Amino acid sequence: MLPRKRRIILADDHELVRAGIRAIINTFDNVSVEAETGDGRQACELVRRLRPDVLLLDITLPGLNGLEVLQRIARLAHCDTRVLMLSMHAGPEYVARSLQAGATGYLLKDSAVEELASALEAVLAGRRYLSRGIDPAVVEGFRSTGAGDGELLAVLTRRQREILQLIAEGASTREMAERLVVSVKTIETHRAQIMGRLGIRDVAGLVRFAIRAGLVSDEA
Repeated sequence: MLPRKRRIILADDHELVRAGIRAIINTFDNVSVEAETGDGRQACELVRRLRPDVLLLDITLPGLNGLEVLQRIARLAHCDTRVLMLSMHAGPEYVARSLQAGATGYLLKDSAVEELASALEAVLAGRRYLSRGIDPAVVEGFRSTGAGDGELLAVLTRRQREILQLIAEGASTREMAERLVVSVKTIETHRAQIMGRLGIRDVAGLVRFAIRAGLVSDEA
């Protein structure tokens, strides 16, 4: 009797990226892609319904970002799905937060095909995997100090933190541009960069992050 193929769900908001990863995985002997999605909420639902062996999960997803997906999966009863993060973010704070939230491995998107195979093999065996180029000692430093949302503010520039606070306070793009004496396009560029650095996809997520990080109060 042939051993069953281990089942994988892909969650990435870029369809072309998913197509490429799916094509690669389908060349491996012992795994297959059972389902895929570009939405965080749907990723949670697919895991709840299908209980795959591995969820290959991007951090930047609409609906719920990857870290929020991790937290929800951790609350599912009798769920043995292991999570391999797939991200463009190499910063140790992202890796540490992913591991703290329950991820078994963390793979960078610019990794070689061979490393994807190695990462899946390790995660399926229950071993932690960190992408080559990520310093485990630095990651452990973030984990041991309990780096939270306040520390993550350090990845933003002073102007980006200022804009994040204005976003959380409800200022419109034009109001921010007028207050900071810059163009609307500049504000939009900064907002996109903030989302990219924090792994947050929408304004509501930015507001929640700003409250947790102490930039603004959640009091009405």
